[in-house]
Amino acid sequence: MAYDDSNIFARILRGEIPCDKVFEDDHVLAFRDINPQAPVHVLVIPKGPYRSWTEFSATASDGEIAALVRAVGKVAADLGVVEQGYRVLSNIGADGGQEVPHLHLHLFGGRRLGRMIAAD
Repeated sequence: MAYDDSNIFARILRGEIPCDKVFEDDHVLAFRDINPQAPVHVLVIPKGPYRSWTEFSATASDGEIAALVRAVGKVAADLGVVEQGYRVLSNIGADGGQEVPHLHLHLFGGRRLGRMIAAD
């Protein structure tokens, strides 16, 4: 399946849709979620056209991979959630709950987050 360059994150990356940016470098953009699920809810996305963690980990350059990992740590530190703790979540595919077909990491913090997933 080809990358859909009309998805909302691709449009944000092209500047067609504004975002509340908290971090940007050559490989990564991080911005506040428009429907936050916690006091801190930031999306961290690679700038390359990657749909999933599997695709990203197999085909991204070492620089892109390092930049994404480092961006998560920097954003968490910059937003003051490191000491109390935070969660990083990525939904991949239909069963994983992915809604936008562009790899993205959710960074949540600012309160106790509870269970990771609900028990069946």
